[in-house]
Amino acid sequence: MLRVMPRTALVPPELTRGPFTLGEARLAGLTAHQLQGKTWRRLGSGLHVLASLPEDPAAVLAAIARRLPPAAAFSGKTAAWLHGLDVPPCSPIEVTISPDCGKSSLSGVTVRRAALPRSELVVRRGVKATSVPRALNDLAIHLSLVEAVIVADMALHLPLLTLAGLQTWISDHAGCRGVGRLRRVAELAEPAAESPMESRLRLLLVLGGLPRPQAQVRLYNEDGQFLGRPDLYYPQRRLAIEFDGGTHRDSLVADNRRQNLILSAGIGLLRFCGADVLGAPHSVLWQVRSALATAAKLPLPWPGKGDFSGSWRG
Repeated sequence: MLRVMPRTALVPPELTRGPFTLGEARLAGLTAHQLQGKTWRRLGSGLHVLASLPEDPAAVLAAIARRLPPAAAFSGKTAAWLHGLDVPPCSPIEVTISPDCGKSSLSGVTVRRAALPRSELVVRRGVKATSVPRALNDLAIHLSLVEAVIVADMALHLPLLTLAGLQTWISDHAGCRGVGRLRRVAELAEPAAESPMESRLRLLLVLGGLPRPQAQVRLYNEDGQFLGRPDLYYPQRRLAIEFDGGTHRDSLVADNRRQNLILSAGIGLLRFCGADVLGAPHSVLWQVRSALATAAKLPLPWPGKGDFSGSWRG
């Protein structure tokens, strides 16, 4: 009895370096039917890639860039990722084209029409993208206020731009679509924020009607000993607030020591995790509001010359 050996898939070398189009596959000797096998992975947007290659957003965007008209640039979250921000770049891929461009759609790509002045275009990772403030403006239009502020916090913290620079851009583009929303984003943004969940916690408090806390304040006791740098701090009420992320378990001993130092200095401390911020926001607001109200009725320790409460250095 003859054994039928499985066919070895044809893998042209020129298609092993990254994403390719159906036209490029045909030039290499493959048919559309052959691309449906397990050897290849469909990326959408009329693109395929060798299945054994690791996922590489930069390669996908480079392949799509070859299909874009000259008057087009990656925008929104895709532009933000190209600038180095921690956002998903390809879900969806966002592109802006000029209003007079004849192309109206591109499979697998969200296409928007808007003017693209040269001053708002840059090249990042080898492809054309909108500038950071222009990308933030687009995100302010299409994202919720909280999500837009989170991305702005990232951009300011790196820093890809300064808060003053962002405010200048807003002033220079007064009347443009989305600038009013971006102005509100800038009002709430915090360059000192160090993580998206820290930003979410701050925004939960502020949008929930509580005073805006300071961020990443260095605290010292009356002897000048460094106590810690809580994520958020209310100096008038001597209340520190921490977000415990995934690294908290790894640094539990150091975090406990810091907590003891802060508490022993007469400073209140509340700690919250992702389940609190995302799953029980009303409880977070109640606890912080109650702690602020309680602190308002207590006399401040170390009155007079020795009071280092709320001081910060560096």
